Amino acid sequence: MDNKDIDVVVTEVGLRDGLQSLETFFPTEGKIDWMRAEFAAGMREIEVTSLVPPKLVPQFVDAQQVVEAAHQVEGLTIVALAPNMKGAERAFELGVHKVNYVLSVSRTHNLKNVRREREESVADFARIVEAARARENRPWLVGGLSSALGCSYEGAVPLEDVVRWGVALAEAGADEIMIADTVGHADPTLVRRTFKAVQEAVGPVPVSAHFHDTRGLGLANVVAALETGVRRFEASLGGLGGCQFAPGATGNIVMEDLCFLLESMGLRTGVDIERLVHVREIIARHLPATPLYGGVARAGLPRQYVPAAARGIVQHASNLSTAA
Repeated sequence: MDNKDIDVVVTEVGLRDGLQSLETFFPTEGKIDWMRAEFAAGMREIEVTSLVPPKLVPQFVDAQQVVEAAHQVEGLTIVALAPNMKGAERAFELGVHKVNYVLSVSRTHNLKNVRREREESVADFARIVEAARARENRPWLVGGLSSALGCSYEGAVPLEDVVRWGVALAEAGADEIMIADTVGHADPTLVRRTFKAVQEAVGPVPVSAHFHDTRGLGLANVVAALETGVRRFEASLGGLGGCQFAPGATGNIVMEDLCFLLESMGLRTGVDIERLVHVREIIARHLPATPLYGGVARAGLPRQYVPAAARGIVQHASNLSTAA
């Protein structure tokens, strides 16, 4: 399905965010099988790895092998996390299509996550942008705002700080700003207020969302973000994920449930949910002791369920927006 036939882009982050905190190494062939199976289910954008030193996160010692395998999947947008200039240079060399770079709005979390001040993170991102622009086929660069809606260390995060650092990344050259509820502190009212403020501040730069379901509000926050015009969301198959540098940051929102929510609202994702649920078997086979979550996997799709594209009742952004 072409992007013009998709209303909302969903990005699978389980292969990176879902695995980064696990001590058990997920076999390389298993990662590749997962990636290929999810692509076959209609997932067109997958964050396949993190380009960090293997000694820091052994889970991604096979980053090059996984990216090379991803290049064999025609039509897949390959996404990778690069925490610094060195990681970005590696992403460029491997031909990654989209690079996620993260700055924590919370100073404490940024120091624990990447061991530097936020100003240093912005300066590093600006260097990455400059290097990317010098390349013939440069990747799409995402400036991520981690701990933007709450922090395990600092608690509530001031809205003006979220806007300040979002603008800083946009001015440095980000193609997209991603707002993340890293520890699941957010509620729909906070989501609406924060996303609207950042959208107004960064102008034409698109804003995407990454939510966690730590306190059960993940999908409610998705709806709130949709109402502000957001049309790009990250999620993880089975709700895998968390941040090792943010206490209490349990799993991402469940990809299967996110797709069901969007399709039920008349928004096309291009994903076959039944096929997507079966991909969980690959995870369960390699991580038998790791719990997987999700309402759709547990209860199944409703009787006579029909996806948005087949119903022909595609929603438009104007129908989901609320007055500011």
